[in-house]
Amino acid sequence: MTETIEDISERRRTGVKAVRHRAVLIVVFGLLALFALFVFSLTVGPYSVSFGEAMHQIVEIITTLGKPEDMSGKIIFSIRVPRSIAVMLVGAGLAIAGAVMQAMIHNPLVDPYVTGVSSGASFGVILFTLGASYIGSLAAYVFAPIGAIVGAVCAFMITMLVAEGAGGKAMSYVLGGVIVAAGLSAGTTLILSFNAERIHSITAWMFGSFASIEWDDVVIMVIPIIAILIFILIEARKLNVMLLGEDQARYLGMDSRKYKRMMLMVSAVLTAMCVAYCGVIGFIGLVVPHLCRMVVGGDHRLLIPTSIVVGAVVLLVADIICKSGPIGELPIGAITSVVGVPFFIYLMLREGRRYAM
Repeated sequence: MTETIEDISERRRTGVKAVRHRAVLIVVFGLLALFALFVFSLTVGPYSVSFGEAMHQIVEIITTLGKPEDMSGKIIFSIRVPRSIAVMLVGAGLAIAGAVMQAMIHNPLVDPYVTGVSSGASFGVILFTLGASYIGSLAAYVFAPIGAIVGAVCAFMITMLVAEGAGGKAMSYVLGGVIVAAGLSAGTTLILSFNAERIHSITAWMFGSFASIEWDDVVIMVIPIIAILIFILIEARKLNVMLLGEDQARYLGMDSRKYKRMMLMVSAVLTAMCVAYCGVIGFIGLVVPHLCRMVVGGDHRLLIPTSIVVGAVVLLVADIICKSGPIGELPIGAITSVVGVPFFIYLMLREGRRYAM
């Protein structure tokens, strides 16, 4: 029996509705899970707090405008709440940075870590803060986000130059990022050799940690990260157009080359703000968008909000695992890499043949 055009259209509409329904479910249940994990994260640490006590202290913090009387409330408000907020912001930000890079480069194997952006941001923070520390601790603190942005943008500009010089193929960005990350790793090693007395703080940047996050850090992070996330949400339709290819985007009236570079730089700045105070955290931008894409498809109007929620949930779970370590706090970058490296190998085996030089 021949299928009519009306049947095909109806089947397509049904499929679109099903995908949207899945996206709504992911966002709703993800937000509920995020709230439960947020409260649970406030109970984990050297000072034991029950789940019920954490809920009570949240209410107390709200009613007293951040001035709880109990010791548990002070610990939760001063240390654990800013840390958990920073973790959720960074998880959402890295996931969206990865989603944008994958859309612009047309390669599911790229993310801020693989393309060297995270390493560049971390290197910039180390270099700028070490230099500014000779002026004063306040200068070092102020220079952290500046160094992150400069390092991330410069690293990705080099990656773009290498990739486009190699023909601009999708896999060229991965190889270019590996080269840049290797160079930055060598630079970090040289800095370590000349600053042995500060090796502990530098190592934290290399492996990622939220242990030193305070409210001042969150205040600096929250505005630019949320602003960029909202901007990318607004750009979702244009990102969908870019999925058709640069030539097709030009036919539809877009300056695709300029738009591509702009969005990649926005992703680099977003990554920089995410790692400015917590160091390199790998593979969140690779794993999360790909998992969401498998469930809700490639429509960025659905992919971006689901990736925001799932990215926040995944990194918050990783941070809880880090704080629950039997021998002290574990580096969160190592935890995400334990999951990310096998997933990257899986993607290489599944998708790598499609992205030859």
